[in-house]
Amino acid sequence: MTSAPTIELQDVHVVHRLRTGGLLRPDSIRAVDGVSVSVRRGEVLGVVGESGSGKSTLARVMTGLQPVTRGSVLFNGRAMARDRAARKELGRTVSVIFQDPSTALNPRLAVQETLVDPLRVHGIGTEAERRGRVKDLLHLVGLPQSALAVMPRQLSGGQRQRVAIARALALEPQIIVADEPTSALDVSVRAQVLNLLTDLKEQLGLGLVFISHDISTVRFISDSIIVMHHGKVVEHGSSAQIFTEAQDEYTRTLLAAAPSLL
Repeated sequence: MTSAPTIELQDVHVVHRLRTGGLLRPDSIRAVDGVSVSVRRGEVLGVVGESGSGKSTLARVMTGLQPVTRGSVLFNGRAMARDRAARKELGRTVSVIFQDPSTALNPRLAVQETLVDPLRVHGIGTEAERRGRVKDLLHLVGLPQSALAVMPRQLSGGQRQRVAIARALALEPQIIVADEPTSALDVSVRAQVLNLLTDLKEQLGLGLVFISHDISTVRFISDSIIVMHHGKVVEHGSSAQIFTEAQDEYTRTLLAAAPSLL
């Protein structure tokens, strides 16, 4: 990739203090330990590791939801600020898809209101233009227009996740951070969602950070992969390199434990 990174992490550390330990020597956990990585438009970066490896904390750092203990987070080449204007700009540029669509969507809002809401919050377009944008979003994610009037509970898990993807696309972001977006879905639906994300990346020129504990699923969608273990990046390379020339023992363990592609 020749474009400049949209998000760049430089030697980022995130330390969580625990309630155990003494007053002068509190216990702590290094959730992210010296991670340097960048994400560009048009690139899919896979992040893989077991539970507790630091994947989700890394996602929160990339979306501005988690302050860092040490290190730098650059957003379009500038240090990520914490003021309201900077947060609003980041919210338009980086979107999130969460693991479980049944909890990520407001159960009291119909699909149309769910998708219109971010456009209203950011003051984008007239009401008629917003509703036109919502119809386009449903088409993009492969849902019928009749879905606009239904509540999330009336949709299947795969359909709910498509609504969540449409909401993530509403503000035309440069990067989408997808945190375990297929783990709550059936295997056949999982493949459909992965194919949808791949198509959207190609069609819209999106950058995608795809986070999963399943290295085979990450391989299916990613251009490059980082492998995390105890908060550290133990391996970083192209998808082909990771699967054919893995250097770290932990990476080889993950590969040996992967039963199938999906």
